[in-house]
Amino acid sequence: MMNNRQLADTFNLIGNLCEIKGEVIYVILAYRKAAENLISLGREASEFWKEGKLREIPGVGKAIAEKIDELLRTGKLEFLEKLKEEIPESLAGWLQVPGLGPKKIALIWKTLNITSLSELETAAKNGQLRGLPGMGAKSESAILEGIASLARRSGRLPLGRAYPRAQEIIAVLKGVKGVVAAEPAGSLRRMRSTVGDLDILVAAKDSHAVAVMEAFVNLRGVSRVLGKGEMKASLEFTDGVRAQVWVHPPEKFGTALQYATGSKDHNVALRQIALDKGLSLSEHALTKVSGKGEILCATEEEVYKTLGLPWIAPELREDRGEVQAAKANKLPKLIEVKDIKSNLQTHSTWSDGKLSMLDMARAAARRGIKVIAFTDHSAGLGVANGMKMEDHKKQVAEIKKIQKQLGDDILVLHSTEVEIKADGTLDYPDEFLATLDIVVASLHSSLRQPREKITPRLLKAVGNPHVDIIGHPTGREFPDREGADLDMEAILQAASVSGVAMEINAHPSRLDLDDIFARRARELGVLLSINTDAHSEGDLDMLHYGVAIARRAWLEPKDVINTWSTRKLLNWLGKRGA
Repeated sequence: MMNNRQLADTFNLIGNLCEIKGEVIYVILAYRKAAENLISLGREASEFWKEGKLREIPGVGKAIAEKIDELLRTGKLEFLEKLKEEIPESLAGWLQVPGLGPKKIALIWKTLNITSLSELETAAKNGQLRGLPGMGAKSESAILEGIASLARRSGRLPLGRAYPRAQEIIAVLKGVKGVVAAEPAGSLRRMRSTVGDLDILVAAKDSHAVAVMEAFVNLRGVSRVLGKGEMKASLEFTDGVRAQVWVHPPEKFGTALQYATGSKDHNVALRQIALDKGLSLSEHALTKVSGKGEILCATEEEVYKTLGLPWIAPELREDRGEVQAAKANKLPKLIEVKDIKSNLQTHSTWSDGKLSMLDMARAAARRGIKVIAFTDHSAGLGVANGMKMEDHKKQVAEIKKIQKQLGDDILVLHSTEVEIKADGTLDYPDEFLATLDIVVASLHSSLRQPREKITPRLLKAVGNPHVDIIGHPTGREFPDREGADLDMEAILQAASVSGVAMEINAHPSRLDLDDIFARRARELGVLLSINTDAHSEGDLDMLHYGVAIARRAWLEPKDVINTWSTRKLLNWLGKRGA
């Protein structure tokens, strides 16, 4: 019987094929809304079906309910089969190609009679598309880049989806009697931008393992159990996310957690150190090669201490020099969330934010933030309700008013996120930018420009003395939009000269700069700024994602301007553009 994910995939397919067919928009949206609601449903739709309550599922009316009924009864849908006779199913996959909309897809298919991505790629390379209405050489180039971008994507989960789901699971497992500890492992514990399955380790005596397994497989939203043993279980949720849990004795939890956290290359380095000391390191224990007993480690600290090393933070365990640094006692003192004192990119109702400046400032103050910058969008980003220059006079007046209400709790800075236009100029003139407390310059549009065009475009902003921070430098968004094809070495070298700070955008859909470029920035002496890009109060709580990327980049508090005192920050801003 079909699970929620399979039902949702079916309705998404119907919606996509209908869009290519040219159906009215409300029909397309109805199918997509049904798919969205099925994914977020707390239990299987089949349970509602058995109870005769399909109409109680949000967004499911009579027509959708009848289709769900047919799918659950027969495993097929006659409506979809007929639709696929009209529109080749493979065309639905073309909608994932950036910049390729349903009208263009229909035009290409009907004119050239091609239905696969490989045929589309060949047609674009051979110049067959440029003769079609409304298409030219640039369209062909954009389609080829889109296909290449699609091929580079992975099926991994964005950190912003994986982390909260894992925390929900861990909270349930920690509530099971006899559980001593529960921790994420794998790439999630290392806080990579994307992760595979959710790996979770639990410390509990063997006698409590059964209860852990039962709690795990009976979690809300489980679609199917993929495997279940005495000490290990794996499952899949209705939205397709997979998770697995292992139970280990508390006295062996340290070695198990270290092993499961990885990375593979980091673990290989540790095993070699163990061998050099006459030991064998496994997920169960450190065993003496001579065969005379084993060393049990309840904590990771004990594992590293036995190997003669200080504990290495999970975010560093990528075999990028952390073992050598540990041997030399030169590990960085990594930045922590508690070190952050300012949030220098946020948005209010002056552009596309959800709260007033006063409400956002109060929310930030409650979280210990001492300085907040409202970087509402400039006029050029019309989709985000960008501000005209004359609007800023009213905003300044409001800031003065709310500052009196806020007192010394938090300092509000009059700022902007100014658009870097397609030609590299900024949305506001320099004379106006000079009047602002802080200027964040960002790319939002024309991100598919070739490297030789988009790199100089960003370099202009980097070299502008009135720009203080380059916001989310590559413009990437998970999971569907790759960042711009920038020469980041040239950008960072220029930033080291101009003194502009590069942002690590903490929003989990961005996490931009990534850890590789952030670490390179640190090596070049470029300052970093970690900001939430908050558009609502809840967004303020995303700070830890940005800090995690900074930790992966080996950043210390001194490397990040958001850790500075208010006086030091204002002094630095005052010197910018002078």
